[in-house]
Amino acid sequence: MWLHARRLHDALAGHVLTHADLRVPRLATADLTGWTVREVVSRGKHLLIRVAATDGRRLTVHSHLRMDGTWRLFRPGQSWRGRPAHQIRAVLGTDHVTAVGFHLHDLALLPTADEADVVGHLGPDLLGPDWDPDEAVRRLAANPNRDIATALLDQRNLAGIGNVYKCELLFLRRVWPWSPVREVSDLPAMVALAKRLLELNKHRWPQITTGGMGRDDGTWVYGRAGKPCRRCGTPIRRSSHGGDVPAEDRVTYWCPRCQPEPAA
Repeated sequence: MWLHARRLHDALAGHVLTHADLRVPRLATADLTGWTVREVVSRGKHLLIRVAATDGRRLTVHSHLRMDGTWRLFRPGQSWRGRPAHQIRAVLGTDHVTAVGFHLHDLALLPTADEADVVGHLGPDLLGPDWDPDEAVRRLAANPNRDIATALLDQRNLAGIGNVYKCELLFLRRVWPWSPVREVSDLPAMVALAKRLLELNKHRWPQITTGGMGRDDGTWVYGRAGKPCRRCGTPIRRSSHGGDVPAEDRVTYWCPRCQPEPAA
């Protein structure tokens, strides 16, 4: 999400919107034509496009990409290729570029001063100016009976970890995904590793945790069900996690030898 925000910011910030179209019923009458894009920032998995009117009003276009949403940039006259037209939810264009949002979730337009209504519940952002590792650890530890995989995905604890990073973090720390938080021996080290992985990947689209750049070399366990563990050769397992995990994050990958279930 950080890279999405950076690309949009570089293309739109400081420019006046020459056309704008928010294609959801509740925003159908909203018109941002003539507004200037101030900045584009990410907050966890949320994207915030901040705009200003000549009379001083400030609004934010909020969206969440989840697993299937995206913003793409097109030059004037260029076909909006790559996704079906019926998936378009937002169009923000200047005289030199058009940003098209496909399959966006939770699209909203709100006063910038009220952004807390949509992102105020989030924990410290791993790639944000508010990052506070001690607070992230405190929030994770506050619910000791919750399994660690679910706790890592809860954006109220720390914002920015998705399913790929969840699976990879737990493998790298050799933690069984269903371990209660109270049984995870070094939460600060896990939080520090999460920060490092996201920092290393923020300038590229693939989420690479192994250092390998080949098509099938980027992850230790994620997406590798049935394939041999890169450490020990044991087949990687895949399971539905269940519970209060978001639908797109319910699949967990792990190595049963490197991440053994603790003895009862």
